[in-house]
Amino acid sequence: MTATVNAVSKTTGPVAPTPKPARARRPRGLVVGGAALAVLVVLVAALVGGGSWPAGLTVDISQPLDDANDWVIDHRDTHPLFLYFLLHLSNTATDAVDAVYQVLDALGWLGVVAAGVLVAWRAAGFGRRGARVAVTALGAFAVCGLLGMWDATLLTIALMVVSVVVAALLGALIGLLAGISDRVNRALRPVLDTMQVLPAFAYLLPFVLVFGTGTPAALFCTVIYAAPPMARLTALGLRGADSSVLEASASLGASGWQRLWTARLPLARKQMLLGLNQTIMMALSMVVIAALVGAGGLGEEVYSALSTTDVGKAFAAGVPIVLIAIWLDRTTAAAGDRIGEGAPALGSGRTWALVAVGVAGAAAVRTSTWPEAWTYDISTPVNRAQEWITGNLTFTEVWAREFTLWILNPLRDTLIWLPWWAVLLLVAAVAWLVGNWAAALTATAAMAAIGVLGVWAKSLDTLSQVLAALVLTLVLGFLAGVLCARAGRLERWLRPVLDAMQTMPQFVYLIPVVALFGATRTSAIVAAVVYALPAVVRITTQGLREVDPAALEASRSLGASTGQQLLQVQLPLARQALQLAVNQGVVLVLAVVVVGGLVGGGALGYDVVKGLSRGEMGLGMTAGVAIVCLGLVLDRVTQPAARKHR
Repeated sequence: MTATVNAVSKTTGPVAPTPKPARARRPRGLVVGGAALAVLVVLVAALVGGGSWPAGLTVDISQPLDDANDWVIDHRDTHPLFLYFLLHLSNTATDAVDAVYQVLDALGWLGVVAAGVLVAWRAAGFGRRGARVAVTALGAFAVCGLLGMWDATLLTIALMVVSVVVAALLGALIGLLAGISDRVNRALRPVLDTMQVLPAFAYLLPFVLVFGTGTPAALFCTVIYAAPPMARLTALGLRGADSSVLEASASLGASGWQRLWTARLPLARKQMLLGLNQTIMMALSMVVIAALVGAGGLGEEVYSALSTTDVGKAFAAGVPIVLIAIWLDRTTAAAGDRIGEGAPALGSGRTWALVAVGVAGAAAVRTSTWPEAWTYDISTPVNRAQEWITGNLTFTEVWAREFTLWILNPLRDTLIWLPWWAVLLLVAAVAWLVGNWAAALTATAAMAAIGVLGVWAKSLDTLSQVLAALVLTLVLGFLAGVLCARAGRLERWLRPVLDAMQTMPQFVYLIPVVALFGATRTSAIVAAVVYALPAVVRITTQGLREVDPAALEASRSLGASTGQQLLQVQLPLARQALQLAVNQGVVLVLAVVVVGGLVGGGALGYDVVKGLSRGEMGLGMTAGVAIVCLGLVLDRVTQPAARKHR
């Protein structure tokens, strides 16, 4: 979801890679030949028989990783690398988060609520729109307190504040370098592309290996995960600055640095604020998932509840996460809209002084934590509702069982049955047909690396879940996108729903599906579909609406029916958007399927969770590397098409 399509796919998920220049379409004969090759591979596999990855071609990296983890634990208090560098980083991270938490705690609940409401109101403007954002902030904080999650909320916000500040500064610095240097931009582009397609789980284990579980690992993995959108959009804003303004500045004798500070940066501020918005939302998503490595806060409440299948407790912690996400998104989005309308980026100092006075006045009341008498435990009624649903609405259990029996299991068994060389050939053929030889080489090498790691069957199990979820996502997303493109009223009704869905972290989607389907592979797939659906719907809708009206008018003049216009004109002309939707869909689906290891998804996601929870770093790191490789495979077989046709 790059800056050019941020109006389509709002805040969640990775930013789409920077498009490359279009190149000519492949001759039809090559496409047909590639399809024939794929069919031939399957037929040969059927004749020769199946075969997993040869044991002689595997390399066990789990034991060296376990040894490295043991070495880190044994030398953490004695080795100079830890004493004079890593330990300082760890202590600084812990002290920074603790300091922010102490400030929030000292303000009292009334001071924190006043700060959230007034900052949101000021950022969005002291008008009707600002009042709506302020009411959203008030409702979010009030619900956090009423549900008994006040202390967990403060800890989550403290970790968010530190991680967003560091990620935004790091991303802005990297984006600044990429914006003024073509060489740096070319070097960073593939790195950012790769970082933004990796699932959040892949970021956890390396930092746990170095820093252990706790606040430092959670903070640093959040920073690295959330910085790429800020870097990419900062560079995009600097490179997209109006050339006439830059020429006028140069004609007045401004130096390169003067043009940067007085022209390029001011012109890029809207893109930079958009990058800040995405950085905030991605940081919140990672902070919640980082509960697996000891981050604490609301994420830990959800994780502990899901571990015991306590849907009521998970729901009580999930609602504040959703509301915080909506509050942060609405605040930054409204501030970005004001900048687009020509308002100052930060406003006048007088109004911010009034905000500070209001917060100080609220803090002076000396309120401590949220009053216990003002809380309500919703876990018991939610659990009762969940028991009633599972006891009376048995169609969810039946559907999950039948979907697993007739779709998931056959798909998984087929992939595992295929010979390893057939899988590699199919990956290479698809990547080459969709993209180019470089994409085919990268995808094949990544798939082969999975086999070398010795997790071939588990990776294919994860792949089968991704493919099943992707098909459901594309069918539902394309259908909903077509309906929204043809019915403006439906699109307006769905817009706030899609907005809300796209602000929620991945973790939150697991709560309702566990309540409906239990802890099964189907739960992970349903959560992945719901998570990826908004982006597919938005991209499809925009693609169909941007079809040349002249082409539609010409088809109508030739007597084409509505269905013929859709199938023969709109969908072919919107192919670029549809391919981008496939790319974004597969990346988002993989992210949640992997997290689904927490709720019965099994395969690679379960190995990561097991490695983190039991300290089996070799097992977890091996699965994490395999997830990275699988993400590269899925991205390369779809991303080149998005680049080529954007």
